[in-house]
Amino acid sequence: MPNIVLFSGSSHHDLSQKVADRLGLELGKVITKKFSNQETCVEIGESVRGEDVYIIQSGCGEINDNLMELLIMINACKIASSSRVTAVIPCFPYARQDKKDKSRAPISAKLVANMLSVAGADHIITMDLHASQIQGFFDIAVDNLYAEPAVLQWIRENIPEWKNCIIVSPDAGGAKRVTSIADRLNVEFALIHKERKKANEVDRMVLVGDVKDRVAILVDDMADTCGTICHAADKLIDAGAIKVYAILTHGIFSGPAISRINNAPFEAVVVTNTIPQEEKMKSCEKIQVIDISMILAEAIRRTHNGESVSYLFSHVPL
Repeated sequence: MPNIVLFSGSSHHDLSQKVADRLGLELGKVITKKFSNQETCVEIGESVRGEDVYIIQSGCGEINDNLMELLIMINACKIASSSRVTAVIPCFPYARQDKKDKSRAPISAKLVANMLSVAGADHIITMDLHASQIQGFFDIAVDNLYAEPAVLQWIRENIPEWKNCIIVSPDAGGAKRVTSIADRLNVEFALIHKERKKANEVDRMVLVGDVKDRVAILVDDMADTCGTICHAADKLIDAGAIKVYAILTHGIFSGPAISRINNAPFEAVVVTNTIPQEEKMKSCEKIQVIDISMILAEAIRRTHNGESVSYLFSHVPL
């Protein structure tokens, strides 16, 4: 692939390496370090003049440091005369702050969009945005890829009784995602309506739908402290579900998440590798990972060659 350069930020080197291997490329030379006053320093170690640059950096770990590093890398490539800079952000940072849900609340996702544009990004590739309207916060092209095809493949291959399953959304916001998966598998779906008193704490839950004597599969775009999904799993077991699985695109797993999952009645908690999971898997045997590097790699290849990306919305690249 001529005229393409792939750089990795420091947030998820393993995923970047898998994408590079899949494309048959070497990762570009870049040195990221910090000065003693904690300012981020980025040195691009090769020429990018006239090149199509892709920078892979996920919104995880030290989120603010990683975001700043991404902005500096974009800017460094832009002013080094690259022809186009694409930010590949598997897990978009600040995606949950996407509306004014109370007085004086910031819309930080819009701010991040503005920062990426001002830094010089020409194109964004991301995965399972928390709210797809975030694409509209940008004036540049955004490709929001879906983990859904990979999730469907995992369900068919790893849950023997998938034809007798019911897909459950742990909140009303995920209803669209859940109905789409249920239609593709030709099974029924259920909803859990939750009321929050404050962020990261769920007050009460009501199950809408019949899960008795079925395998329940909870599907959501992200799990952070896992209060919602663990609460939902208990609710489903109480309502007569035989087994409960959880499938999540972004497994953030902060705070008490791991101990909650260990104590919850899950057969497995399946996440994609948009966020590194190696450490979490050591402390929790229930966590399993779906590799989505081939979806990102194929999106990069198609974007670089000027081909349509919509094939990836319903297929997993072979």
